[in-house]
Amino acid sequence: ALALVFLLISCQKKNYSNKSTYQFTSVNQQPDYSDLHYWAASPHKWDPSDSVPKPLRKNYVKDSTVDVFFIYPTTFTNAEDTSWNAAIDDKELNAKTDYSTILYQASAFAEQTRVFAPRYRQAHYRSFISSDKKAAAEALNLAYQDVKKAFEYYLKFENKGRPIIIASHSQGALHAKKLLQEFFDGKTLKNKLVAAYLIGMPIKESDFNNITPCKDLNQTSCFVSWRTFHKNYEGPEYIQNEKFTAINMNPLTWTTDETYAPENLNKGGILYKFNKVIPGVVDAQVHGNMLWASKPDFFGKIFLKKENYHIADINLFYVNISEDVKRRIGLFWKY
Repeated sequence: ALALVFLLISCQKKNYSNKSTYQFTSVNQQPDYSDLHYWAASPHKWDPSDSVPKPLRKNYVKDSTVDVFFIYPTTFTNAEDTSWNAAIDDKELNAKTDYSTILYQASAFAEQTRVFAPRYRQAHYRSFISSDKKAAAEALNLAYQDVKKAFEYYLKFENKGRPIIIASHSQGALHAKKLLQEFFDGKTLKNKLVAAYLIGMPIKESDFNNITPCKDLNQTSCFVSWRTFHKNYEGPEYIQNEKFTAINMNPLTWTTDETYAPENLNKGGILYKFNKVIPGVVDAQVHGNMLWASKPDFFGKIFLKKENYHIADINLFYVNISEDVKRRIGLFWKY
């Protein structure tokens, strides 16, 4: 049970779905991005990405000079649901999404930005493990088409010349990669790209022609990526069978070399309790296609047996990510 607490998506499944925010119905089962109901996060309403952990509020200065387009990970995991894609107006799933990934992940990017996170008909978790490759591909493509439609709406009506950060996790990182390929790579829009955070999925340097991995903490218009596992674990079979090199950055040093980064470089992670920042929660070291981290330092960690920390790829490095966003924004304006 404590392991599930650590892994964040205990889903916060309270009665959030009863809030008026989630009482809407799509006429044609498709998103309408001119309607705020179809945005999990938007600067035009309060949403969980606007939350600030209590220990970080003292020096928090909200800005709006840069936009973050955040694509959330898979929250459609109900094994009893046989659908390949989530319903856009599923009130329970939308509440689950908002009070898990939007609260715990999107908020890490929010201090000096306006955050936009579209609701989309995400592919079910089975899309990543099913033997029905055709159905899985169709489900992921439908999800991407929603994300693309939302981004086109954002560009037309919201961007107004602002620099852009693309931030994402897991399934969201797959869609973010395609978005970068289609709208930024070799395109004029790349000039507005502060950075892309493609976290939780393997991203190869060859996935792009003109967008390079961030070589260090002083580069902009580049991308970062990592996948977190317990140190000394060689990974699940699918990683051991990978025949390519995935870009893997250490979020404590913002380099891709295998230099060990001790816990004291971790400025704070956020686990189950959003208002509790835990400095030194894990160390980090790049190891092949994985990011190794120590067992998170929290009360009850003795019960944590999982070696795959994927679900906490962002949470474990929350403050470091937030500071990296601010630093790269500053560098972007400087250059």
